[in-house]
Amino acid sequence: MRRNHWLERIRRLDPDRDFEEIYGISSTYEFPWDTMQALGFALYRTYAVPSIGRLLSRTGEFTDRTQKRYDDTVLILDAVGEHGMDAPRGREAIRRMNQMHRAYDITNDDYLYVLSTFVVVPKRWLDDYGWRPYSRHEVRASTNYYRALGARMNIQHIPATYEEFEGYMDSYERRHFAFDAGGRAVSEATLELMASWYPGPLGPAMRTASRCLMDAPLRSAFGYADPPAPLERAVRGGMRLRGRLVRLLPPRRTPRYARQSSNVRGYPKGYRVSELGTFPGGCPAPHQKGDNPPSGDGK
Repeated sequence: MRRNHWLERIRRLDPDRDFEEIYGISSTYEFPWDTMQALGFALYRTYAVPSIGRLLSRTGEFTDRTQKRYDDTVLILDAVGEHGMDAPRGREAIRRMNQMHRAYDITNDDYLYVLSTFVVVPKRWLDDYGWRPYSRHEVRASTNYYRALGARMNIQHIPATYEEFEGYMDSYERRHFAFDAGGRAVSEATLELMASWYPGPLGPAMRTASRCLMDAPLRSAFGYADPPAPLERAVRGGMRLRGRLVRLLPPRRTPRYARQSSNVRGYPKGYRVSELGTFPGGCPAPHQKGDNPPSGDGK
């Protein structure tokens, strides 16, 4: 297999028709680690919008049960990507996501902003740190993927192109990024969770590195001081070096799903997609003593 094996496969597909296949190749064969980091960073950005950060803080889910909320978010999105939006497992994951969201008063504008980060941030991340940037086919396919997901979430006025998503995200952040104690609390809990994944002094170092990867408006919205410029250059340079080293590796022969990440730690005995997430009104699924979910990928 040549290094451009999967890119050649992508170029033979139609991004308006085969967007799920293209997005799957990109996220599980070409950029599995980068996609997971970028989507995590996309979600993290949304905490800087006070209406979002305040809500997440008020529920206590992202501050008191941070690892579980991280795991649930990863596994629900992963189920959609792995199985397909219209497959039984994908529909189940989308239904679970919609059930959670309906329990809260969330505006369409905020929904649309979160969706826009999932379109825009991964492309920008790969432009900066990937072993190669997204191709035009991948940009179009990713846009169509999240347009389709947004439609299944009943989000209104979804942009038609990447450029429209980008314009919406940037404009929304300029108008809404601001300090809020709730958003800061969710940010702190998230950074503490990330630090806990690394042993000893690496944890605080990763927290500092994360701050170096933030742009100035995002840091300002959370009330973080800018890191020393030489340190920021070193961290960003190290990320770019990683991309150049990954470019030398052979292409993946098997997909790497987010559920396989060592950072997903809350379900060592497995999970059911229908039981992931929050249940403000109580979990409707019946439970019996000794009834353990299946192991592995939740099947």
